[in-house]
Amino acid sequence: MASVNCWEFKKCGREPNGLKAIELGICPASIESRTNNINHGLNGGRACWALTGTLCGGKVQGSFASRLANCLECDFYKLVNKEEGVNTVQSKTIIGMVK
Repeated sequence: MASVNCWEFKKCGREPNGLKAIELGICPASIESRTNNINHGLNGGRACWALTGTLCGGKVQGSFASRLANCLECDFYKLVNKEEGVNTVQSKTIIGMVK
């Protein structure tokens, strides 16, 4: 079974050529190649909670620290953690990769 990326799960339309890419901009998670294959995702598609500029609740989010509580409650974040289990690449590691 293929792993679902955040833009597929959330249907935000901010992936390249997505329905809302022009209106809202391309999401950093969909193009962040340094995180490719993290948690079995395409680019940052399964590491979105640790990337600045992703969309949540219809608004572009800021830094990881400013939105941590929202991400911990996110249904997609919970799905990735359930699917990856003990092998989930943690936020600290992901942030270190993109600094």
